[in-house]
Amino acid sequence: MKANLPIEVDREIMSGAPVFRGTRVPVQSLFEYLEDNLSLDEFLDCFPTVRREDVIAVLEHSKSELLVPA
Repeated sequence: MKANLPIEVDREIMSGAPVFRGTRVPVQSLFEYLEDNLSLDEFLDCFPTVRREDVIAVLEHSKSELLVPA
């Protein structure tokens, strides 16, 4: 995991699931919301401790990892 991503993994927080840094919100929740056709704003409304710029950073990182030329 890149050090500049706003994600932390700690066995003491949510059993070691990746969470948004400084929160107990699993990153997986973001992807589940998007899979369920909910908007980014709806996710942020439900998880007010997560910053919009942190979500954007995670999505941009995911995009860049998935779209790497072969």
